[in-house]
Amino acid sequence: MQIHLASTLALLGAIVFEVAGTSFLQKSAQFTKPVPTAIMAVLYILSFYLLSVALKSLPLGIAYAIWGGLGIVLTAIISVVVFRQTLDVMAMVGIALIVAGVVVINVFSNASH
Repeated sequence: MQIHLASTLALLGAIVFEVAGTSFLQKSAQFTKPVPTAIMAVLYILSFYLLSVALKSLPLGIAYAIWGGLGIVLTAIISVVVFRQTLDVMAMVGIALIVAGVVVINVFSNASH
């Protein structure tokens, strides 16, 4: 399966929209604020649409691992920077392990090529 630039860009867009959607999930206050809730829903729909586009040439397992892994890392960064939440050492170790897993998949696995 040949990986196309369009699929890679779609996956990156899916990650960005998912992280933004999750940020609005925090702002929705358990769906009690209509505007952040609506924005969240639109961002999640866009994220899943772009993920489906990425799957035209990316294997599902690989695309989902990258989408989930990078989404977790970016969401953690946003939680610290925007929402002023803190991460303890074990949380940072866990995130580092997720990043390591994504790197191993992309660099060393034949499944990603």
